[in-house]
Amino acid sequence: MAIVKLSTTERRRLSAFFTCLVVAVLAWIFTTLSNVYNYPVQEVLTYKNAPQKRAFHSLQPDTVKATVQGSGWQMIFSSMNGPSKPITIDLATLENRNFVVLSSQLKQININKETTQQIISIDPDTLYFDFSNRLVKKVPVLALLGIKYRKQFAISGNMVIKPAYVTVSGPTDRLKEIISWKTDSLLARDVSESINTRINLQSVKEGNLNVYPKTVQVIIPVDEFTEKTLDIPVKLINNHNYDNVKVFPQRVKVTFTTALSRYPDMTEDLFEATADLDLWRDHDYSSLPVKLTRVPPFCKIVKVSPGNIDFIIKK
Repeated sequence: MAIVKLSTTERRRLSAFFTCLVVAVLAWIFTTLSNVYNYPVQEVLTYKNAPQKRAFHSLQPDTVKATVQGSGWQMIFSSMNGPSKPITIDLATLENRNFVVLSSQLKQININKETTQQIISIDPDTLYFDFSNRLVKKVPVLALLGIKYRKQFAISGNMVIKPAYVTVSGPTDRLKEIISWKTDSLLARDVSESINTRINLQSVKEGNLNVYPKTVQVIIPVDEFTEKTLDIPVKLINNHNYDNVKVFPQRVKVTFTTALSRYPDMTEDLFEATADLDLWRDHDYSSLPVKLTRVPPFCKIVKVSPGNIDFIIKK
C-alpha cells in the first residue's frame, strides 16, 4: 500500500479541517444540550398537614412519574445524580374528601425546585386515600444501641429514656401491630463516661401514622468496674424432713465485678447462695453445687469458691 506524503501546507490544511470539525461537533452538542426538553423523572412523595381526625392510607405507591422541563444538561445530570429531594404533598383537603389533585399544587411544589427545572405534570395526577377511624395509643420507646466500652468500663445502672413512651395515632388495625417504637441506632466506641444525648425516633413509613414526639433523651450511666470478693453464707433449701444437716464449708467466696462508685455498698446481704438438698434425696448427689439465687444488678460473677459443698446428715 502506497504511503501518501503530504506537504507542510497540506498537513496544516488537514489539521485545520479536523480542528474545525471537532469545534463544530462540540458547538452542536453544546447548543443541543442547551435547548429545553421535557423528560420523565421518578419522584418520591412525602406528606404534610395530615388530617388529625381521620386515619388514612394511600391507595397507590409513594412514587410518581413527574414530567420535568429543563435543559439537556439537566436531563443528563438528573440521571447521574441519583434520587432528588422528595416532593411534599399538602393533605389539607383530605379533611372533607378522599383524594388530592396534584396539578393544583404544582406551583407550591415547584417553589422548592430550581427555576430552570420545573415540574409541568405528574402521573398519576390524582392520589386516592382510604380512611378509617383514627385512634391514639401510647407505646414504650425501644432504644437501639451499638456501644463498645473502654476496657474495664461498662453500663452501671438502668438506662433512662425521656419520655419513656411516645404517642402513636393511626388506623385501629395498624395500631394493634405496634407494641413499641424504636429509636435510630446510638453508636459509640471506646466509651468511658456516662452518655446523655438526644436520639431521633425512627421515621414513620406510612402516611397514615403519626408519632409524637420525634426525639427522646437517652441517659446511660457508665462507670469503671473492678473485682471484689465476699464471703457469702450458704443457705440449705428443700430440707423437707427437717433433718439435722451440717454443711462444709458454711460460707463460699464469691468474686464479682462492680462499679467503683458502688464498691463500698456491696455487702453480703445483697447476695444469696443456696444448696438444694433434693439433689441428694432425688439424684443421690454426694456433694451439693452452690447456686447464687440473688445477685445485685450490674454485677458480673467471676467465680464461686468452692463451687460445691459437702454435707453430713445426722440421724
